[in-house]
Amino acid sequence: MSSPTRPPDDDSYWQRPDPSTDPLDRPEPETPPYPGPPRAEPPPADWRPPTIAHPPPPRTLPPQDMDALDEAEGSARTVTYGVGLVVGAIALVVVCLLCARVVF
Repeated sequence: MSSPTRPPDDDSYWQRPDPSTDPLDRPEPETPPYPGPPRAEPPPADWRPPTIAHPPPPRTLPPQDMDALDEAEGSARTVTYGVGLVVGAIALVVVCLLCARVVF
């Protein structure tokens, strides 16, 4: 809806339109509705999709040494806990220094 360009004459601008008229003044469609795409012809009876050669089966993985894996996990856990303890000790010292500076 656009704004009026002239002053309204006796509130005719604000009155409801006549319900019997089309509010958008659209013309009736002249073409019939879309019937859809054309039907496809079926393929010949002896048609088959191209066959792809089957790849060879995957190779077997090498066996895993479970004892060596457990030892590596244990040493990794020890390093992780060691780093965590060092960082925690440094954080505790820094917090104590900050608190001491505030109190004293």
